[in-house]
Amino acid sequence: MSNAVILKLNDLGYSTVPGSVYAKIAEWKSWYQGNVRDFHRYTVRNGDREINRRRYSLGMGKKLCEDWANLLLNEKVQITLEGRAEQAFVDAVLRANNFAVKGNEAQELKAALGTAAYVARVVDQPVSDSGEMLPDGGARIVLDYVTAEHIYPLAWQNGMVTSCAFASELTRGGHAYLYLQIHRKDTDGTYVIENRMYRADNGLLEDARLDEVEGYERIAPTVYTGSAQRQFVIDRLNLVNNLNPSLPTGVAVFANALDVLRGVDIAYDSYVNEFLLGKRRVLVQPSVSRYEGGQPIFDPEDVAYYVLPEDVADSAAITPIDMPLRTAEHNTGIQDQLNLLSSKCGFGETYYRFSGGNVATATQVISENSTMFRTIKKHEVVLFSVIEELCRILLRLGNTAMNAGLNENVKVSIAFDDSIIVDTESQRAQDRQDVNMGVMSVLEYRMKWYGEDETTAKKMLPKMDDMVDEQQEEIE
Repeated sequence: MSNAVILKLNDLGYSTVPGSVYAKIAEWKSWYQGNVRDFHRYTVRNGDREINRRRYSLGMGKKLCEDWANLLLNEKVQITLEGRAEQAFVDAVLRANNFAVKGNEAQELKAALGTAAYVARVVDQPVSDSGEMLPDGGARIVLDYVTAEHIYPLAWQNGMVTSCAFASELTRGGHAYLYLQIHRKDTDGTYVIENRMYRADNGLLEDARLDEVEGYERIAPTVYTGSAQRQFVIDRLNLVNNLNPSLPTGVAVFANALDVLRGVDIAYDSYVNEFLLGKRRVLVQPSVSRYEGGQPIFDPEDVAYYVLPEDVADSAAITPIDMPLRTAEHNTGIQDQLNLLSSKCGFGETYYRFSGGNVATATQVISENSTMFRTIKKHEVVLFSVIEELCRILLRLGNTAMNAGLNENVKVSIAFDDSIIVDTESQRAQDRQDVNMGVMSVLEYRMKWYGEDETTAKKMLPKMDDMVDEQQEEIE
């Protein structure tokens, strides 16, 4: 579908990144899914004919992405806006759009495919005949979480995408459609959003009307935002795209470790086959497999026994075959591959451990001088700017679509989860002791552990004083 979208954009007068980018994204996606053509499905000749085989996989493509998502954006990350009204508004929009779950999923898919996007849309809002948005109390803000294969940058500079198209595939009434949303700058520098619908039943894009598709009846073909600020945010890992550094798209976290992913699965496949091929067998001569009293001596359903043909030369009546298992060698081989993979993907060399047939992650607190610590902080630089811009987009739409009267320039603070870097529970307990001793103020404690700015923390102090007074009254 990506080639069809690129051709359609070209017909509309736009150019985007080469189609080879989306071919690479498809390859990364297959590793993320753990099903790579010509690798996980292959054939082996057994001397007589070709046999189809499936290679066993540890699924490390997905595991890598899950772990990076959990390190970068989890339930402990706190997004704090300086104003109470602004904080409440952004919290409500994020909650309505399931950001706690979808945000983490977006981070995982960003690590898998290299790029993700957050596109804010206003629904149930009237638009004038000329395309200007009209404030209305019934309007809602919807966040679209877009993955790399549906993102088509149209203009960029120094990695900053200024115009972009986003494609969504949908089905209505048994027909396939493609919804194309184009964010571009007009001649006056403000953003215009073009909404287009296409029938895609045969893989070819044919023009369709928005109002003919259920759920898109109230979307205007063209919307003039009147703002010079983007209504979308592009998110990517803080890694150089070594496939083509001039492009604004990112690379998967394992993009330069595909050979190591192959090595991991080859080693694990051999490990599993070691048990399949090393299974105990008992060769039985036909003479001892006869029936006695109408019943077979050996259970024919028991695959441990194999009855030899009649013409086999005489040997022992029963011959056990018990091949030794090379489990230690396989464990070492798999661990070596995991160490290479961990190092190539920014975790350091010992993040993964193969034990008991499963892959576990390190649970120890990491050092601030470690590779992993520096990589986390490197990725947080991009993620901070992404979340901050997203908050400002929501505030701006709250004003333009809902007359919310919000301060769009409010200070935004983001406290990332550093629990893997420092023992936060021990530090928090120590800080509580310091507060009790008077070495640390309650204001400092709230700013540090609740991610509040000084103004917000001061406003919260009377509430805490009231709680102390209530406790003293109960004691008296």
